[in-house]
Order: sequence, then structure tokens, then C-alpha cells
Amino acid sequence: MFKPRPRFQQNKRPNRGQPNQGEQQVFRVRLPRGKEVLGIVEMRLGFGHSRVRCTDGKTRICRVPGALKRQLWVRPDSIVLIEPWEYEGDKKGDIIYKYTDNQSRWLKEQGHLKVLFEQKEFA
Repeated sequence: MFKPRPRFQQNKRPNRGQPNQGEQQVFRVRLPRGKEVLGIVEMRLGFGHSRVRCTDGKTRICRVPGALKRQLWVRPDSIVLIEPWEYEGDKKGDIIYKYTDNQSRWLKEQGHLKVLFEQKEFA
């Protein structure tokens, strides 16, 4: 006889080789080299630009370069790695890397972001 096919078929094989969604391990964390600085995204300005508060005490308007535009999704309160421009480097820069939640937690524990959280804005 004809046996109807079930509407929602269960996956017979479990997800093999994929880590648990709740736990992620920190393997290597990219630290700033040379002129690079860490920063926290304060506000998105549109067209790939964001206002970022950096560890050197300056607030820069940063953009995501074209090669990374589709890969790098930046939200407010994201911890990012900034490369200041050679010209107007105190005001502008490029976002070259975004840290995951576990990496940012590790950076906080190691004291790399202490300067950012000590800065208080008096507005």
C-alpha cells in the first residue's frame, strides 16, 4: 500500500562536529599591534560608519573597509579593533576586527579594556 511521507521528517543524524551553542572556547585573541587600538562602538551613524570610543581616550568616527563590509556586522557596545588613519588619525579610523562575546570577556578579565570602563563621560 501507499504510505504517506511524514510532513516533518526528523533528522536521523545528530549534529556531529559542531560545538555546543552555549559554550564557546577562546583559542587565540587578536591583540593590538603597532598603531592599532581597542574600542567600544558607541553609536552607528549609517553607511558603514560608527562612533567608537578608543583606549587612547579619543572618540573616532570609524568605517568598515569595503573588503570586510559584508563579513563584519558591528552593533553598539561591540568591542572592536581600530586602525587609525595616517591623516586625521585622531578623528577617523578603520574597524578591522570585531571580538566575539567570549573574546571580549577574556579581554576584560586580562585588563586590556580597563581604560575604557574607567573613562566616564560627563554630559
